[in-house]
Amino acid sequence: MTDMKHQSPILALLVIAMVGTVFGAEGAVPKGVPHLDHVFVIMMENHGYSQILNNPNAPFANKYARSANLATNYFAVAHPSSTNYLEIVGASNFGVHSDNNPDWHNANCSTNLASGTVNTDNPASPNVCPIAGMGTDAATPAFDSTNEVQSVPGDINIDGVQSIPAAQNTSGKMIGDQLVEAGLSWKSYQENLPPSGADGVNFADGFFTDSSNIPGVLPGETQSLVKLYAAKHNPFVYFRSVQEGENPRNSLKNVVGFEGPRGLFDDLASGHVPSFSLIAPNQCNDQHGRGNGGPQCDFDPNDNGTQSGLNPALIYLGDVTLRTLVNAIHGSSVWHRGRSAIVVVWDENDYSLAPTTNQVVAIVDTNYGEHGVRSGKRYTHFSLTKSIEAAFGLPCLNHACDANVSVMSDLFSGRGED
Repeated sequence: MTDMKHQSPILALLVIAMVGTVFGAEGAVPKGVPHLDHVFVIMMENHGYSQILNNPNAPFANKYARSANLATNYFAVAHPSSTNYLEIVGASNFGVHSDNNPDWHNANCSTNLASGTVNTDNPASPNVCPIAGMGTDAATPAFDSTNEVQSVPGDINIDGVQSIPAAQNTSGKMIGDQLVEAGLSWKSYQENLPPSGADGVNFADGFFTDSSNIPGVLPGETQSLVKLYAAKHNPFVYFRSVQEGENPRNSLKNVVGFEGPRGLFDDLASGHVPSFSLIAPNQCNDQHGRGNGGPQCDFDPNDNGTQSGLNPALIYLGDVTLRTLVNAIHGSSVWHRGRSAIVVVWDENDYSLAPTTNQVVAIVDTNYGEHGVRSGKRYTHFSLTKSIEAAFGLPCLNHACDANVSVMSDLFSGRGED
């Protein structure tokens, strides 16, 4: 392939546009989930199954897990956070095993799919080239002892047994692209997104961003930016289709905040919500934690994978946030017409040092069918992608097409078994 660094930006854009229109990694439409009008996915952060289940500081999550439908054998796919968000919306890591920021609007960089290289935290990699086209994603080994953890036995990516080889026919496409092609819609609701919007913003506190000159506006200010919004928890902004927004229905305008016009709570109050909603609380309210957000937002003091090592206030803060979000959806007119589902899922078990696995909580709540289902079937983030595609009649995408990836039929239709 010709090196685009030696071509004009216009030619590079034309080549990428042509490549981006050829998607070979879509398969048949999955079956097993009834047609849904709306799916809401609420993303929580960095805690494993046993850290949330039976935790007295997460009373709502535990009550919800009992009253809705609970996956008792569900696994995240890798580390760190950004990788899992990409895997949920696109059923691939797209060659990204890092939390690096997007390389915004860079038409001249070679995507990780095209180059076959992996964007890693260790060794340090540049920002992530806008995802597009076709190519090879990154393999997911059973154990990671080089990237997130530089020692043996290392992090367990899934369950300590399964590994996933790199897929050579990976499409740089995600569920938002699929929805728009099918005449449906999506939004990414991001708490504390600044009023300026998502374009070029890697971190924000709801107003100021990582590019703001805070002392210039507030002379004498000594506090650093509290990174509440993070692009790494907003997977859609990593894709060229969204960054460039050639289709206005599939652009950065689809990324909005919780408050204000077109925000989450306004949309729920009006009853006008998209087909698919990704809802990401800020990095205090999603149980991720920040080092400068105050005691209730402090990182867990001991990352040993047990409840005793957690910041109880951080768990409780996230639990209250989850309650607010679920109640707001239940209170919307949208929940009382047609068929809809809420999925609450934790992105990864951040403490999955061997032998602790990457098992996380996944709750499915529907406004139809049975409730109280507990499913012991083995699922991963790829199963969630495949199930959402089944609900909207979309072709399976990337690893969602893998033969060993099951649709979460029992949780979405009320038929479960342990």
